[in-house]
Amino acid sequence: MNFKTLEDFATELGTCLQQKGWYLVTAESCTGGWVAQAVTAIAGSSGWFDRGFVTYSNAAKQALLGVSPETLAKYGAVNEQTVLEMVKGALARSQAQVGVAISGIAGPSGGSPDKPVGTVWIAYAFPNKCYAQHYHFNGDRQSVREQAVRMALQTLLQEL
Repeated sequence: MNFKTLEDFATELGTCLQQKGWYLVTAESCTGGWVAQAVTAIAGSSGWFDRGFVTYSNAAKQALLGVSPETLAKYGAVNEQTVLEMVKGALARSQAQVGVAISGIAGPSGGSPDKPVGTVWIAYAFPNKCYAQHYHFNGDRQSVREQAVRMALQTLLQEL
């Protein structure tokens, strides 16, 4: 099996985006900008990466991405509706055609029976498609966050 690094995924993603003339925007909570860091580690990423939002608090999600206070009150930050609003807000506040948003519970605390540690929602947006996916990653805080970044990059690449 060919194991790809985050750099491999980011490089391939950049090639795909550049070939289409598209830009990427990120909206991250639990990953704290790690997706943006992974893509900006690639030389020439200014040709396909527009910007990244790190919106760790609910107030930041509302102020920077336009996430509805009602959505956060009803569903919480780690939810399908929330990440969909995050990715749509990021696209609306950027020049990008492709977006990804991540919100999750990386641990070691913060989990609940309904949303245990390792619960992550990732939303993906493309010119004609927008959807969110629920994941449960195992491991410590670092591992959960890294798996979320890897999944986000891998899925973006697969969709393109």
